[in-house]
Amino acid sequence: MSPVQDARPCVFCRKHPVEAKWRPFCSERCKVQDLAHWADGTYRVAAEPVNPATGAGDHNTDTSEY
Repeated sequence: MSPVQDARPCVFCRKHPVEAKWRPFCSERCKVQDLAHWADGTYRVAAEPVNPATGAGDHNTDTSEY
């Protein structure tokens, strides 16, 4: 196969081939737009719901003082 046929599309826009400088994106624009989606909460990682009564991120069950 030729390098053109092996070119993978940008993971954000899926229109342009990946540029080595911005891998896995085709450009800085796609890289920044993808980051913006993570920052504004559009993209999320699946997880168990957080119970506000116990506090977010409080997984320490040890009640002893240090």
